[in-house]
Amino acid sequence: MEVAEVLPEFADAFAFEEFNRMQREALPGLLESDENVVASAPTASGKTALAELAICKALSDGGTALFIAPLRALTNEKEDDWERFENLDYSVYVVTGERDLNPRRARRADILVMTPEKLDSATRKHDSRRYDFVTDIDVCVIDEVHLLDADRRGSVLEVTISRLRRLCAPRVVALSATMPNVDDVAAWLDAPEETTFEFGDKYRPVDLHAGVKTYTHGENSFADKYRRLYRALDIAEPHLREDGQALVFVSSRQDTVRAAEKARDEIAKRDVPMTARHDFHDYDFHDEKEDLENETLSKSVTDGVAFHHAGLSKNDRDFVEKWFKKGAIELLFSTSTLAWGVNLPARCVVIRDTKHHDPLEGEVDMSPLDVLQMLGRAGRPGYDDVGYGWVVCDGADADKYRQLLRDGKEIESRLAETLETHLNAEIAMGTIADLEDVMDWLETTFYYVRGQSKPDAYDFPNLRQRVRDCLEGLVDRGFVETGPELSIEATPRGVLASKYYLRLETAATFAELCDRVEEGESLEPEDILEAVATAGEFDSVSARQSERDAINAVLVGQETGDLEAGQRKVLAILRGAASGSTPSELRSDAWVIRRNATRLISALGAFLDRLAGPHAANLARRVEARVENGVAEDAVGLTAIEGVGPGRASKLATEGISTPEAVMDAGLEGLVDAGLSEGVAQRVYEGAQSLPVLEIDWGSFPESIAMGENDVREVTVRNVGEPARAGIRVTVNGVEMSSTSTYLRDTETVPVGVFGADEDDLEFTISVAFPEEPLVPLEESRTVDVV
Repeated sequence: MEVAEVLPEFADAFAFEEFNRMQREALPGLLESDENVVASAPTASGKTALAELAICKALSDGGTALFIAPLRALTNEKEDDWERFENLDYSVYVVTGERDLNPRRARRADILVMTPEKLDSATRKHDSRRYDFVTDIDVCVIDEVHLLDADRRGSVLEVTISRLRRLCAPRVVALSATMPNVDDVAAWLDAPEETTFEFGDKYRPVDLHAGVKTYTHGENSFADKYRRLYRALDIAEPHLREDGQALVFVSSRQDTVRAAEKARDEIAKRDVPMTARHDFHDYDFHDEKEDLENETLSKSVTDGVAFHHAGLSKNDRDFVEKWFKKGAIELLFSTSTLAWGVNLPARCVVIRDTKHHDPLEGEVDMSPLDVLQMLGRAGRPGYDDVGYGWVVCDGADADKYRQLLRDGKEIESRLAETLETHLNAEIAMGTIADLEDVMDWLETTFYYVRGQSKPDAYDFPNLRQRVRDCLEGLVDRGFVETGPELSIEATPRGVLASKYYLRLETAATFAELCDRVEEGESLEPEDILEAVATAGEFDSVSARQSERDAINAVLVGQETGDLEAGQRKVLAILRGAASGSTPSELRSDAWVIRRNATRLISALGAFLDRLAGPHAANLARRVEARVENGVAEDAVGLTAIEGVGPGRASKLATEGISTPEAVMDAGLEGLVDAGLSEGVAQRVYEGAQSLPVLEIDWGSFPESIAMGENDVREVTVRNVGEPARAGIRVTVNGVEMSSTSTYLRDTETVPVGVFGADEDDLEFTISVAFPEEPLVPLEESRTVDVV
């Protein structure tokens, strides 16, 4: 059955000309019906084409398609793959981070690509102009729906799909690797029997022989890696000698490089012949390798050995994939991302590492889903009759993996683990207003369906009581309020926790800090960094022995006695990031921790803005900008200028230009003298002009006042730049007299009470802060003598 025959207008959207047997059987259900579809099929059997068929039907009907990719690293790959749709005049848009989002492009896109987490965030804000595009989706394709059973991420996918179905009722097409309980997923998604497909192993293009190999665990984890590597090479060697290919999965990006380097030496010792060492027929592999950007990779591929991970440039990843497909690379080391994304089968697949280090979770087991996904890459259609997949593990874990390979993995719901958080989110959005609404919501979840299948395991008979306990917990912790007739409503704390995707214990900590500030406690940058470093989001971060000295050096002189080792590590990374000097010993985890921390600081800023005032929020915004850009405290305001990052901010600050006002005072000539090119200087100067610029006019403010007299004078705050939201605070001798929040377009008149107190003199200070900009507050003072 040819693609051009079935879908003539979309023939060029597919990477092949003919549908295979599995695709032919699913085709009528996808193209001739509007029912929801669930299809499970072995890895490498061609499931991606089912997604593309569903998308083609939606596009031909004039609709919008959403594709949910399991990993962020795969979203951009889909954008590249689907240039084929772009060539047919359909737009593909990947929805990434909050600040990168272009709502106009998202609104006009024909195909949207998102991760479950990004879709969760977007659907929570669906009633905003920025995210309203999520309510206009006609088909939602879930790639790898067995992600439902993943730690942390599974419940996100589950509640998000349930929410999306309530918002716009799209057709849902869920695809997955083989799973024993596909009927439960179909029941959850209301997919009828005729569009529920369970393609068994007979649809796998190459038979799979999978097993477990053990090694003897030693005292040293570093040495253990090499024990497992030699075990993996023992398994791969016979296949390499027969011109087969081997794919070895390891736990981290660094390990792919180290393992490839060690493997090259070992293969040379064992005198294993590798194809790439001689001319590769008419394929000019050796010339192409000069275009590689990674020097280590360039040396390695010459010997037929390579590595692949998401940190490589796209150029280098593309070359590795191309050469592996052509056979120029025979032994490839990769992280698990490759198993979920690129279709690179090998005759032999070895999982060297069944545990991996997560910067936020410490050492964790590879999920069963990842293990099965990786093993599924064994066997090259068209080249091999059988694929070989092996798990290398400690003897104590062998039975666990043998059972997984024998019985597969039933998909379970993980919602019970985070029920309180997701329930709070639904209440904050207003979709749940009382207990009955909670039950109605639960009935839309996979948790409810799975609970009916396994009532004892899910404690299903006590579900209603569990929900009551959950609601009472939310009320007790200040996230929810109860009203008349058992109604429930989110508090500001609950709304902010949902909006900023926080763990509830973190939101409670942030709210308590706001309360202390409201009660008059001073707020310092260190308070903000410590509140974030101790957040629940980082509770599994561990500090290795090799990192302890570096952590102590960064935190020297700071009182951190109450903090645990992992919290001290996070705090050290944040302090290092703020000063632009993260110690090399901490850099492997610093990127992930810093990225999560900036999100949390931004959330804390929103809490402070809502519950403690604009000045506190401005401090958080400045701390966030410093952690993000690594600039000095006095130069952080420069990062408010579009196009000024850490490098330019530091360069300008070194030349004495440390504020946007100083940029405008310097003018184009001064900026060029400070080392900027004329074009950059022009953009920076214009960027500074697009910020608020303040002047304070004290008017007829008195120089003295008699003891016991009172007077009220007016001070004018004038914004001669761009309008912005501002907080104006008046203090006398350091004690706050008044505080107002306003949208400062032009001028704001501030009444100031001048009184003859029992003091020799009074210092009145006007302070203006912008909660949404990292600008240092403008402060001016006048002293009044009491006579």
